[in-house]
Amino acid sequence: MAGLATTFGSGAMTNSIAEIGRAEVILVIGSNTTEAHPQVARRIFDALDRGSKLIVIDPRRTALARQAHIHLQHRPGTDIPLLNCLMRLILDDNLHDDVFIEMRTENFNQLRDMLFRLDPREKAAVANVPLSRIKQAAELYGRASKAVICYCLGITQHICGTDNVQSIANLAMLTGNVEKADTGVDPLRGQNNVQGACDMGALPGVFPGYQAVGDIIIREKFARAWQTELPARPGLTLLEMTHSQGKTIKGMFIMGENPLLSDPTLARVRDTLEKLEFLAVSDIFLTETAELAHVVFPAASFAEKTGTFTNSERRVQMVRQAIKPPGQCRTDSDIISALSRRLGYEMNYESTAEIMEEIALLTPVYGGMYHDRLESSWGLQWPCFDRRHPGTEFLHKYNFARGRGCFVPAAHQLPGEQPDREYPFLLMTGRVYHHYHTAAMTRACARLNRESPEALLEINPVDAGSLSLVAGEMVKLATRRGSIKLKILISEQVAEGMLYTSFHFTEAPVNLLTNASSDPKSKCPEYKICAAQVEKII
Repeated sequence: MAGLATTFGSGAMTNSIAEIGRAEVILVIGSNTTEAHPQVARRIFDALDRGSKLIVIDPRRTALARQAHIHLQHRPGTDIPLLNCLMRLILDDNLHDDVFIEMRTENFNQLRDMLFRLDPREKAAVANVPLSRIKQAAELYGRASKAVICYCLGITQHICGTDNVQSIANLAMLTGNVEKADTGVDPLRGQNNVQGACDMGALPGVFPGYQAVGDIIIREKFARAWQTELPARPGLTLLEMTHSQGKTIKGMFIMGENPLLSDPTLARVRDTLEKLEFLAVSDIFLTETAELAHVVFPAASFAEKTGTFTNSERRVQMVRQAIKPPGQCRTDSDIISALSRRLGYEMNYESTAEIMEEIALLTPVYGGMYHDRLESSWGLQWPCFDRRHPGTEFLHKYNFARGRGCFVPAAHQLPGEQPDREYPFLLMTGRVYHHYHTAAMTRACARLNRESPEALLEINPVDAGSLSLVAGEMVKLATRRGSIKLKILISEQVAEGMLYTSFHFTEAPVNLLTNASSDPKSKCPEYKICAAQVEKII
């Protein structure tokens, strides 16, 4: 969001998922799409069947990378040098869109000057990708009349994540592949309602609809509607809360989140939660975090409540209660409203439809979203400004949200940690197909657990041979923050010097090891890369 808001004026997916399937060229970077977003991957495969071309930029040789026409298997943490090299080669071959740049963008001269100062061979060497392969990708993407870029947490969860996103936006604007159908920059959200949570103000510096807390007019609007005073200062970011270790926060209410498995440097997270005077957790299962809570609210699942989800393509969709919540379980809105009343602020809604009416009243991009409209359709995409508005398939059709798109040059930044003699490997983390986030739900399913019962550490055959490791044996994986034990999987999916594992398993909590270094602009932690060592367990 921080990157696209600067370049485009809006941090959301510019185009729709269906449009991915109609693109001439699809560039996927920082996304293991087949495992993390299989429905989006299906669109990509459909496009390939119709003759579209696929470029994958990924340090691992994933299932999607094996289907790509061009796979750039770069060194983790070198996205910016690689993207800058791509753009330089596009300029050299005169494949950029002069008319679009002149009419729709600003600050191009600054980007062009930076690109002409760099040496493509040097940047290719930094990324550890043959320059000839990068040239092929530049020509394929640059010549496409309609090209789309999909990215995910492999781009954002770096110390330079915001700059990574802005570099992707630069590439799209350079070739005119934005502001029109079947093109765009499409961030694939990490969970099913991340977009909706952000839209509703679950961020430290904005009210619903990305309306800034620091804007006095906006603040007064919400203060009048809610009949209360509101703070002018932004709140705390994720790590400022979960890594506070008793310094700033006395109590927490954690809802549908499991930071004791999902946050980096878990020892700090546990220390923070144990030092709280009061911790309440609302969830549908007793997660690792809920086990530490003073109070646990049993929440209703998606099938037990009525409301909306907003997915990656800004589509707001209704879910309708199919079964009653079991036992003492209550819906999220019931729990929040009951807590609010006990804390002295009356929050009374007759139904979720009434909540949606308040959202439409206060949030311009949701101005036309009402339950009666959503019930009779398969969803509406914001912005949807009033009841007559049909919703918006793709953003920035006539102008970017900020007026003109802004090129923001970015320089390479080294990751927060580099390998050394003691920790010679680069450890990457991610997801597997059969489990979802911290696996609180999926590991309760016998069939999914059977398919993926434990964490595995991927290691290249050359590295496994040098350490005298055999497939399936237990090893100790360690970083400067701790160690865990898990089985190895000898695989050519990872290059020499690289390791990969998932974060789903409490028996091998890899986030005990990950680095808490974060992007200075977005404060997003650098989950995707840290220095590590592997030891054979004798």
